[in-house]
Amino acid sequence: MYINPNKCVACGNCTYVCPMGAIYIDPVIKRATVDRDECVECYACFNGLSQEHLNPTVVRTMRNIFKFMRLRFDPEPDICPTAAFEPDKIEWPRMVRRAFSDPRVPHESTGIEGRGTEEVKTNDISGRVKVGEVGFTIEFGRPGVGARFREIQLMSQALAKLGVSFEKKNPITSLMSDVPTGTIREDILNEKVLSAILEIKTTIERTEEIIRCVQEVEKKVDTVVALGVGTRCDETGDETVIAPILEKLGYSLQRAKTNIGLGRITNIAPAPSAGVPVGASK
Repeated sequence: MYINPNKCVACGNCTYVCPMGAIYIDPVIKRATVDRDECVECYACFNGLSQEHLNPTVVRTMRNIFKFMRLRFDPEPDICPTAAFEPDKIEWPRMVRRAFSDPRVPHESTGIEGRGTEEVKTNDISGRVKVGEVGFTIEFGRPGVGARFREIQLMSQALAKLGVSFEKKNPITSLMSDVPTGTIREDILNEKVLSAILEIKTTIERTEEIIRCVQEVEKKVDTVVALGVGTRCDETGDETVIAPILEKLGYSLQRAKTNIGLGRITNIAPAPSAGVPVGASK
């Protein structure tokens, strides 16, 4: 994102909108400026602020007059009065920032908007996790923190050594130069995103091993790591295999989502008897 210094009047409204704190008022040029290394191209500033298209010279003059008269004027906090924001032309590898940070932009590899896929938490749609398997969503970053692919690679390489299966349709997997080793393309390792989700699955017996691996790598990365665990419930809707493992590891178990297959045909009605119209009584 670029802020046109010829239009900016340093009102400071945009500094509160940026989820990464990447916009600041430069004390030298007295204009709002974007820290490009911290900017994740989420477009929250461009899309979140109303654009008034006022004349910059007039606005600056009025602000100086108010300042001279020691009067305070607080503009509406959700407005860029002079429409100073101008989206940059984003090229590779920087374009991965927007793909992972702006939820309205689809990934070229998956065609899905957002950071991941139809994950294990929507297993009734994807059918990804079978009986006896467990799926993990490992999320990196959060607004205000973000994550770099170099940090994500520490996790993917550690998990690859354990022989896990990376989800093929996941955007991070598509950016790996060597999937069996969890190695991510070198040219994007320093790119920063708002958040990203790594998706894997393995057998239930390896649940504790995987979680302990995630815990160890989490200590080495400078970002937030959120772990989601998904598995199939039994025929009564209960889950008595993974839950004890999580409790043993000190987690307070919270069931985030239970999918029961609504909207899918799960009970096929028997074919009507010959000669009896459908819906008619015998």
